[in-house]
Amino acid sequence: MTDRTTGRTTDRAHCFFVPPHVQREVAKNADGPAAEKKQLELADASRKNRATAITKVDAGPGAAPALAPAPTGTSRREVYDLQHGTTQRVNLVRAEGQPETDDVDVTNAYDNAGLVRRFLTTVFERESIDNRALDLVLNVHFATSYNNAFWDGDEMTFGDGDGVIFSGFARSLDVVAHELGHGVTQFTSGLVYKNEPGALNEHFSDVFGTTVTQWANGETPASADWLIGDEIMGPQLYGEALRSMRAPGTAYDNPVFGKDPQPAHYADRYTGTADFGGVHINSGIPNRAFYLAAVDLGDTVTAARIWYHALQFLSPTASFAQAAQQVATSARVLVKAGRAPKGAAQVVRAAWRSVGVQ
Repeated sequence: MTDRTTGRTTDRAHCFFVPPHVQREVAKNADGPAAEKKQLELADASRKNRATAITKVDAGPGAAPALAPAPTGTSRREVYDLQHGTTQRVNLVRAEGQPETDDVDVTNAYDNAGLVRRFLTTVFERESIDNRALDLVLNVHFATSYNNAFWDGDEMTFGDGDGVIFSGFARSLDVVAHELGHGVTQFTSGLVYKNEPGALNEHFSDVFGTTVTQWANGETPASADWLIGDEIMGPQLYGEALRSMRAPGTAYDNPVFGKDPQPAHYADRYTGTADFGGVHINSGIPNRAFYLAAVDLGDTVTAARIWYHALQFLSPTASFAQAAQQVATSARVLVKAGRAPKGAAQVVRAAWRSVGVQ
């Protein structure tokens, strides 16, 4: 990708919505634009330096994060039309407060980012992605028939999809909330994008994705579908999704994607080196724990508040076990503060034990 300031190619750390193992299956099994080599070249070039830790000051166990420095923006939205190129911020087509255009992808990106921003403010009391009023920069129409979307450390970029396997990525609130959730993680715990910390990174983004969607739609844990990415499936794959938080391993099973490899229990975790040590694959384990906790609590937003509180106290190299312990600690803190129901700590501990983590 071309850096918008220097004009040089750069390999900044990227967090992609469609996992690499799915991308490779699509390239191998699909026809047309989805199978083009360029799809993988764009993705691989962007992934080269993914496993980058965010440096943070450790004030000791249980200490609150340091006070945020001066604001980085005004939390305004800016949507750019890349006109099917790979250079970001090419043509500003809608800024905060400007009228709607006739481009549905611009409208979707603008509106969905606004929902995420409002959720962060009203539910998490967080000022934009970095808690310092970071402006929300959204790039649409990246490349041609590009089957992915990504957060690159300071802005969002969306492909249009090929219209067969995937449709436009900006249309999905799950996608927008998930990818902007990577930004929240980046500016809080800075979970390293590899092995268990990387799987937790993906997990927290799925938590943000499903919670924002359920909150916006007025859904309950019982009425929600708990699917991630089902809105972007094209006509060839209607009925499928990329992940199921309720039942990891069941999101898809078709000739294009293959079979969903996500485990639902720690004993079945992936231990290979693909997918940066299984960051997308193993995220199904904590995803299932979150689902169980939300169902038992009867409220996904309450569960998300507990998880978000825990995220702020995790180290960049946190394991699943450390995350489970911190989530239980955060539940106790929020119960004491009157922000979670009595028994919440027992609920979240039981949820993690159900997936083999304690």
